[in-house]
Amino acid sequence: MYHFHAASALTRQPRPSDRDDSVRVADTTTARRRLQSIDALRGLVMVLMLLDHLRETWFLHVAVPDPMDARTALPALFVARLVASLCAPVFVALTGVAAFLHGSGHTLAETRMYLVKRGLVLMALEVLFLSELYWGVAAVPTLWLQVIWCIGVCMVVLAGLIGLPHRVLLVAGIVILCGHNLLDFIHLTPDQPLFPLWAMLHQRDVISLPFGLLAKTTYPVLPWIGVIVLGFSIGPWFLPGTSAAVRNRRLIGSGIAMLASFVLIRLANGYGDAPWFTVPGDPMRTVMSFLALTKYPPSLLFLLLTLGIGALMLVAFDRAAGRGIVAALAVFGAAPMFFYLFHLTMLRILYHTALGLWGPTHGSVFAVNSYGWVLVWYAALIVPLYLPTVWFSRFKARRRDLTWLRYL
Repeated sequence: MYHFHAASALTRQPRPSDRDDSVRVADTTTARRRLQSIDALRGLVMVLMLLDHLRETWFLHVAVPDPMDARTALPALFVARLVASLCAPVFVALTGVAAFLHGSGHTLAETRMYLVKRGLVLMALEVLFLSELYWGVAAVPTLWLQVIWCIGVCMVVLAGLIGLPHRVLLVAGIVILCGHNLLDFIHLTPDQPLFPLWAMLHQRDVISLPFGLLAKTTYPVLPWIGVIVLGFSIGPWFLPGTSAAVRNRRLIGSGIAMLASFVLIRLANGYGDAPWFTVPGDPMRTVMSFLALTKYPPSLLFLLLTLGIGALMLVAFDRAAGRGIVAALAVFGAAPMFFYLFHLTMLRILYHTALGLWGPTHGSVFAVNSYGWVLVWYAALIVPLYLPTVWFSRFKARRRDLTWLRYL
């Protein structure tokens, strides 16, 4: 029976309505696969980010410098930190892609307004909600200008740039990404008038604010502006008019080019990050030194490695779209802001509960004795955090009439 229907479908000439329906179904399926790959990659970085935030919650007493010292770092912690390095670059680049896709269905003015509003909302969330989650841990009340703040600023800047030709944006993104390390020698001190601006742009530092507050510029925004601009400039690759084969060929070419550039520049050991070194008699720690890269602000080599891997993973998810693990990851990626806010809130509640019950165990903080326990917490929290994210993702898809949901 199946073979009969299949053969007749091949020989029967469809009516116009049949052809229209089949085209619509094909277009919907293709769009779903295309967008699911983006959501799945975004979801993966959410899941990886959870591991790093668990380390910051239960293993805070073990210092993690930037970059980690290959001679002294715990190898398991080094690997986990290296894997988590994918999160910010991939997420910022995909934010640029998503901004382009949003703009493809809206006017330039509407897109600019959306980016500015969304950016300001993210900046406000970082300052008014996320920073306060860490008060009581830091000695002085601090506004942690971290990744959400950074993405917000990048969206506002992108709003002012999106009217430029895509080739100009592509070149600008490449120039910022490749050239910002030339500015590393510029170091301003708090007594200099441009210090706050430079600390925001390129120098990770602490800014004194009124009323005894501090602002820590964990994510200086200049290189991240280059990343979001690059993401926006490749947005046309994800339009319906571009076939999956063409898009994936471009992504594979870009990913391989970035990874090859990373290896060549890193071997030259003269630009793009702090030099690596050989650890005599310890090949593993020599490799760790080679991969110990600067994230704050992200070096050229850090971005080449992480964005190159991200491009190849996007191809892998596109080819595996519709399968179980990809669909599950896409749930996280469809509601990234909800997951981000929810999991950080839960982690802070758990931490302060443990601190209240058992008090400090390592200096002034509560912490576990082994990194293995961090992995246990990771395995235990995946499902409890997944279920509310599923609910919110479905609620967001169902209630498109609620405009405020667009900003979460």
